[in-house]
Amino acid sequence: MAEKYSNPLLTVDIIVELADGTIVLIERKNPPPGWALPGGFVDYGEAIEYAATREAKEEISLDVTLTEQFYTYSDPSRDPRHHTVSTVFIATAEGAPEAADDAKSVRTFSENNLPALLAFDHARILRDYFRFKKTGARPKPEMGRKLS
Repeated sequence: MAEKYSNPLLTVDIIVELADGTIVLIERKNPPPGWALPGGFVDYGEAIEYAATREAKEEISLDVTLTEQFYTYSDPSRDPRHHTVSTVFIATAEGAPEAADDAKSVRTFSENNLPALLAFDHARILRDYFRFKKTGARPKPEMGRKLS
């Protein structure tokens, strides 16, 4: 009998920094509701770096330049739909973002005016990012949990 595998799904999220010091967030068109970093699922046969630039182009209509890989988030409860593992990139872009694909709308935000409803674990990711921008300290690995 063939064994059935139930593996986490691989995703990417992109913190897109604009020249004015703001970052780009999308308002999600599909559940779960809320504002989120641009991102999505990595396709089979696709490098995560390629997936990040593709997802940014699809959702915010900007060509981004990846500047660094920030951190990987893997808490099994980070996405209410499935267990996902997301590698987060920091990127830069020029121009005005426009909502497309899974984005209902798009806006730019600073640390002091983030929306109240952030999807997934993006509030944590953004806390880690803004701390990193101030101190240079990246998130430290934590012993995660296992859902049974």
